Amino acid sequence: MRGLYGDGIIARRGAFSSGFADLMREDIETLFAEAQTLEGGTLPRGPQRWYVEVQPERIRGFVEIVTHDWFVRVCETVLGTDYRIVEIGFDIPFPGAADQPWHRDFAVPEATRTGRRLNSLAFNLTTVDTVPEMGPFEIAPGTQWDAFDGCARGMFPPREIWPRYIERARATLPQRGDISARSALTIHRGTANRSNTARPVLVVGVDAADATNAQHHDLQATRGWLDSVPPRVRDHLHCRIVDRTEPVIQHHVIGGLLEPAY
Repeated sequence: MRGLYGDGIIARRGAFSSGFADLMREDIETLFAEAQTLEGGTLPRGPQRWYVEVQPERIRGFVEIVTHDWFVRVCETVLGTDYRIVEIGFDIPFPGAADQPWHRDFAVPEATRTGRRLNSLAFNLTTVDTVPEMGPFEIAPGTQWDAFDGCARGMFPPREIWPRYIERARATLPQRGDISARSALTIHRGTANRSNTARPVLVVGVDAADATNAQHHDLQATRGWLDSVPPRVRDHLHCRIVDRTEPVIQHHVIGGLLEPAY
């Protein structure tokens, strides 16, 4: 609670093995190749940077992630015991990806604006050992409470206050097997990837019972897979049930991320 309500981000180093992360990367690479063949299968997040949503059963290790003791305890402590998993996807900044504008992932909900309560979290798991040249994620600690006007949906702070975020910026350099949890309201950005290596990151989005982020996503699962997973997974999935997995057409477009960050 202190970390997420303070800095806006916490992490558990070495929660999984490096081999576990390697399997995630294999799945992500396969799923990205499939998504590229579909209209609306990938969303641009800036030059050479894409986001893709997928079905949980297509990620080996999904059950292990969402039943990990740290994941469960963070969700229950911050979001309540009736938390809901509403999103799974991945972000890939390839070589040549540019600095993103400073932003948050969605507008501040009423629960946070007036109640000073966080009602959603984003969990990130890297699939590579991150080094500065790969364009690491930068976050400005403590800015999940910032309010600013004059921008679409309250997501992009005016450029005249960017010095506040530049001054506070902290680059994260996670290694394979690490997991982090953050408020998606904390101001952040992806930075330029000047390496020769892509930096895929798995994302799991979780809501409290009163949050509405599920409306931006199309989490889906087959009945057979749902029947095969433990109740503590099934009971927290906010998804539609399908006979077979269907292509996920991306909906959560963030146009401001396509603008140059200068």
